[in-house]
Amino acid sequence: MLQKLDINDFDRVYSLMEKSFPTDERRPYSKQKALLDDPLYSIYGVKSDSGDITAFITVWQFESFAYVEHFAVDPDCRGSGIGSAVLKEIVSELSCLVCLEVELPETDMAKRRIAFYERNGFVTNDYPYIQPPYSEEQSPLPLIIMTSGRTVSEDEFKEMKGLLYKNVYKVK
Repeated sequence: MLQKLDINDFDRVYSLMEKSFPTDERRPYSKQKALLDDPLYSIYGVKSDSGDITAFITVWQFESFAYVEHFAVDPDCRGSGIGSAVLKEIVSELSCLVCLEVELPETDMAKRRIAFYERNGFVTNDYPYIQPPYSEEQSPLPLIIMTSGRTVSEDEFKEMKGLLYKNVYKVK
């Protein structure tokens, strides 16, 4: 079901990204597209028979863990189980600890999102975390790091945060 996508699929992926993420939670088009040249970064997706992208998940693969940066299901396909299937397949394929960021549980949507990840085997980690802004025009966001299968130690968290800041957000 899940397949690695390439530059030919990018416009359709970015269109779904724009529908699914507010501006502060994604890069501008050209910067997002440029990531396809980074060997640590990959986009996986599910295509319909007509070639539409019904779901996608972006992954940064590090030595000791993988980071899911963006994950979205087309609004017309939500509630069908495709999101759970994609998440389970990517965790299985990566066969390492997987982490992702979620919003603080301050809205019903954020609470539902956290519950979705919990139903799919992710747990929250109680370390303070701020997502750096993608660009100068954007704002930093307080988020929670969730990991697959288990919580991480403080040292593991610091390593994750350091790699994310350096490679994903390009801050020191």
